Amino acid sequence: MLEFAEKSCKITIDTSKCDTCQTKACADACKKYARGLLGIDDQGKASVAHRTEEEVLRLGTECLACEFACKFRGNNAITIEVPVTGLDEYIAKRA
Repeated sequence: MLEFAEKSCKITIDTSKCDTCQTKACADACKKYARGLLGIDDQGKASVAHRTEEEVLRLGTECLACEFACKFRGNNAITIEVPVTGLDEYIAKRA
């Protein structure tokens, strides 16, 4: 399992699913739509180990491309959590 944070979201990748992924679509999408933060390591797993923690925070664009690519062209291994402060209170007011 790989977890890392960008500015306002948390990315979780079930790297055990990377073993059977043929496309590695997440890394391709990250290169195409963002800054290439996500890579593939020597074992064929999604990784940010080639970046420092500071680089991950600075380079992360929070574009969600890796999650969509993995879901639709990969093995559905990526989850991105984007907390929205005050959302629960807003929904409660509207009810």
